[in-house]
Amino acid sequence: MASTDFQIHFARFDTDLPDLRAVRVPVFIIEQQVPEELEWDEADPLSVHVLAREADGTPIGTARLTPDHRIGRMAVLQPWRGRGIGAAMLEALIQRARELGYPELELHAQTHALGFYERYGFSAFGEEFDEAGIAHRRMRRSLEQEPGGAAGNATADTERALQNLDSQPEVLAVTLQLIQRARRGIALYTRDLDPVVLDQPEITDALRRFATDVRGAQVRVLVHDLRRAVSEGHALIGLVQRLPSLFAIRVIEEEPDVQYASAFILNDQAGYLFRPLATRFEASACLHDPARQRQLQNYFDEVWERARPATELRPL
Repeated sequence: MASTDFQIHFARFDTDLPDLRAVRVPVFIIEQQVPEELEWDEADPLSVHVLAREADGTPIGTARLTPDHRIGRMAVLQPWRGRGIGAAMLEALIQRARELGYPELELHAQTHALGFYERYGFSAFGEEFDEAGIAHRRMRRSLEQEPGGAAGNATADTERALQNLDSQPEVLAVTLQLIQRARRGIALYTRDLDPVVLDQPEITDALRRFATDVRGAQVRVLVHDLRRAVSEGHALIGLVQRLPSLFAIRVIEEEPDVQYASAFILNDQAGYLFRPLATRFEASACLHDPARQRQLQNYFDEVWERARPATELRPL
């Protein structure tokens, strides 16, 4: 498939049913052999639906949020899997649930997908069970903000606000904030060192100042492919080579880590910026969300242990 461009739209069950069927029938009814009478239920007309569409409008993914605060019917057509579509739909529904004031979300996850949902803050509970002939487990995620300072504190409210970003200037601005607010640790999960963000002067200068001015500072970077960064003289490569005790890069090579399509930055003050698809600027971010930051940090640490040190970047 030549293009990997897609967009996420909210849909209506009554008017968009043909497009919902165009995804759910091949994924659930044909591929997973779910009986059609179980696939469509009374919750469908009452639910919030999202559709992922190819650039020409062709539906390629869908999911729903039911009135009982449950995410489900998450489906992506086979040729589009592994490209961040499921993550983008999930983020959209989580944000809509926040807007609706839901205190938490639940879902029934197929057991092979537990790791995917764990990366987005969901935790499994209860015993494994059968649903439509497929093994599932229940998962939940709290959407409540952790308690802060005095009531009405506008600064605390701003710090805990979920931000939705969709442009390079917005991503750069929040990335800079996260670096400036870090105390001792920063973690960067990237595809190719993300030159449109991490090779910008204001970002690399902030990273250099953080690493050299803060006692005990550590910047850890995970990357899928270093070739472009090396060939184009990425500024972060120079920092790693000049300051190897402060900057560390590891290369992701193992399955299923290499299939992860997202990118994110974390600091050690409960801040994060998460882009469901690393090749796009659409992102969610928060300057203080301990639960979400911790969940992303745990995933980063797991992959860090499996990744190999970038020995080809020997210090100058």
